[in-house]
Amino acid sequence: MCRWFAYISNTEPALLEDMLIRPQHAITKQVNSHYLPGLFHHIAGETSAQEEAEIKLRNILHNTDGTGVGFYTWTRDEYGEAVGARPLLYKTIQPPGNDPNFQSLCGNTSALCVLAHIRMATSAVHMFNNHPFAFGRHLFMHNGTVANFTDIRRDVAALLSPKAHAAVQGSTDSEHVAALYMTYLGEDWERKYPLGEMKRAMDRAIGTVLRLQQQVLPAEKAAEANSLNLCTTDGDQLVAVRFRNHPVEQPPSLYYSTKAGATLNRKYPDHPDGEAGELNWDVGDRFRSAGGKGTGTKNTEEHGAHVIVASEPTTYREQDWVLIGKNMAVLVDEDMNVSVEPVDVDAEALK
Repeated sequence: MCRWFAYISNTEPALLEDMLIRPQHAITKQVNSHYLPGLFHHIAGETSAQEEAEIKLRNILHNTDGTGVGFYTWTRDEYGEAVGARPLLYKTIQPPGNDPNFQSLCGNTSALCVLAHIRMATSAVHMFNNHPFAFGRHLFMHNGTVANFTDIRRDVAALLSPKAHAAVQGSTDSEHVAALYMTYLGEDWERKYPLGEMKRAMDRAIGTVLRLQQQVLPAEKAAEANSLNLCTTDGDQLVAVRFRNHPVEQPPSLYYSTKAGATLNRKYPDHPDGEAGELNWDVGDRFRSAGGKGTGTKNTEEHGAHVIVASEPTTYREQDWVLIGKNMAVLVDEDMNVSVEPVDVDAEALK
């Protein structure tokens, strides 16, 4: 399956290179290796071998079919064409390690809100099919699969608002779920909606997919489960979901952290790879001698409030990461307060 990473803060911009490239377990390294602490646990009704095979299936390697990053800038605000930050997108069908433009962008860009995604294609390899998808100020991305999507695609499209339907440029199940979410969220895509409305629109989009599958598909297909690890943000708030409608099987991995930001930021003393990274000595001298900017690494306690949600932890400090439960949603408000709530769809759809 795909891998994704989301960072959001109201005060602490982070360098994209520090988050997406530099760590040993950065998302760009998850093309061919994984780090999944705490994911293996006993599931009733499965043997250990079945559980291991099932988890590996939903966290498969070889995510080489496209890279995308969306981050928020104030350029349009500064020119009077928007109020607040708006997303800038960069997408490529090359693996991230092979794209010098991606690496240059990450090495010279910092942002308060960043969504990044590497893709394992289940449809055409094309930049239009790369995540995240942008709708005005809103970004959306997905890891997983809508089961038998081609059989319900027309039915999903029929429920989209004209504006959301016109915004779909690719062929993926993910972009159609994103458009369904935007249909339920509202028509004004430059607006910042209340966090509760974002959660309800996400719940409703998931519930609609499940309902259409039960209505349209024959029984044997309707019983097939979906993996819907979804994330959306308006640049100031964020909703992320880890979901699979199966009584035993787990969704792909998903974690969150409110502490790992300092470890992922070279201005602070810790290094994402721990002692093997020799702290931040490699950049500390440069930061210390940067003219009027800084006199060395900062104290970790100075790091601003933030939240990271990611398919895999990207720092060595396992204790800084929390595995999100099955069929749970993480909500992050403007003050970086985190709440975890169940995904609210019809109970029958979870069977």
